[in-house]
Parts: sequence; structure tokens; C-alpha cells
Amino acid sequence: MDQRGFNRTIKGVVVSNKMDKTIVVRAERFVKHPVFHKYVRKHVKYKAHDERNQSKIGDTVLIIESRPLSREKRWRMLEILEKAK
Repeated sequence: MDQRGFNRTIKGVVVSNKMDKTIVVRAERFVKHPVFHKYVRKHVKYKAHDERNQSKIGDTVLIIESRPLSREKRWRMLEILEKAK
């Protein structure tokens, strides 16, 4: 299947897998504060589609942007980078 355009990928940690075929991924990034010039840690939670329900809480995963799958899901899990201990 041909890929159209550029799809964003984000690395994050699974914080919830209670829903069927859906995971919640927390992605962190560092942003420089405009006044104090200190790097601040910010995070965003994304709901992603996990077709086989194979990821567990604490796993580091790679998610890719996709078409809207539901009201809040616009990401799919691409692969599990590191399993939780």
C-alpha cells in the first residue's frame, strides 16, 4: 500500500490499556521557557489503536498518525520498542 504524504511518529509510554484495542500513550518533550530560559518537561496523552491488544502498561511504543478512527483516536501503534519490566 502506498503511503500518502508524511505521517508523524511519536515515541511514548503506555499508561492505560483498559479499553478494547485502544491504548493511552504519554509522550514527553522538552520546551524552553520563554522568560526563565530553563527547559521544562511537558507531556501529552494520545489515544492509539492497538489491533492485537499486545501492549501492556509501561511498554515504550512507537505510534504513527493515521486517519480518524473514532472521536478521539487519530494514532495507530506501529511497534513496541521496549517491554515493561
